Amino acid sequence: MTPLTPDEPAPKPGKTDMVGKALSLLVMLGDAPGATTAADLSRRADLPFSTAYRLLQSLQRAGFVDFEPEGKKYSLGLRVFQLGLYVANSLGFAGTANPVLTRLTEKTQEASILAVRDEDRFLTVAKVDGPKAFRVTSDPGYRGHLHCSAVGKALVAFAAPEDREHLVESLELAPVAPKSITDRGAFRAEIDRIRSLGYALMDEENEVGMRAVAVPVLDEAGRAFAAIACSAPTVRMGTDDLVDQLPALHEAAEELAARLPRH
Repeated sequence: MTPLTPDEPAPKPGKTDMVGKALSLLVMLGDAPGATTAADLSRRADLPFSTAYRLLQSLQRAGFVDFEPEGKKYSLGLRVFQLGLYVANSLGFAGTANPVLTRLTEKTQEASILAVRDEDRFLTVAKVDGPKAFRVTSDPGYRGHLHCSAVGKALVAFAAPEDREHLVESLELAPVAPKSITDRGAFRAEIDRIRSLGYALMDEENEVGMRAVAVPVLDEAGRAFAAIACSAPTVRMGTDDLVDQLPALHEAAEELAARLPRH
C-alpha cells in the first residue's frame, strides 16, 4: 500500500470505516449512564446488530470494553481509563491541576472539579472530593451536558463569540433533570447573565440534590479553555453559600490560567 504524501488528501471515510464506527461505539458507551446492550448500541449508532456485536467483541478483546455475562451488557474497559490518564498526564492537567484543586477543596470543604469543552459536552479532567459524605459523581473522564451544568454554562458563556453563538443556538437542551433549562430564549438569557456576573450556578439542573458554582479559566484573549467548579449537595449549601466560595474559585482559576497548557 502506497503511503500518502503530505500533499495528498486523506481518503474520505465510507461504509467500510470500521475504526470510526468502533470509536463511535466507545463514545456512546462513555455517554451512557451505565452498562448497555449490543442491541441498544446498534440502534443508537444506526448499525446492523451483527456489525455492532462484531466491533464490541474486538474492543472487548483489546480491553477497551468490558462485558457483563449476566446482563449481557457492555461498558467502558480499563484500557480507555489508562489512555485517559496518559492524555491528562501528557497535557499536564493531572499533575498541575490536582494540587490547586486540593487547596481549593481545603478552603471550601466541598468537591472541586476542572472541566474542558469536548465539542457539545464538557469533559471532567480532574476532581478532588470533599472530606464529607455525599460524593460528587463527576469523575475524570465523565462527559456531561453543557446547558445544565455550572462548568458547562461557564464554558459556553466565555467561549469565543462565534463558538458561543453557535452553542447557544444549536445545543440540545435535554431535560436532564426537572430544573434543566429547555427553552432556547431562557438559555440565551442565562448565558448573558453568566457573562455579566462572571460565574455560573447550577441549582439541581443536572442532578437532583446537587448545586455547583463555576468560574472560567481564561486565556490571554479572555476566552475559557477550562472551567473550575465547587459542587455540593443542597442539604449543605444554598446558592448564597456557593457564591461565598467565589474568591477561592477565582484564585484557583487564576493560578490554573497561569500554569495549565493551552491545547
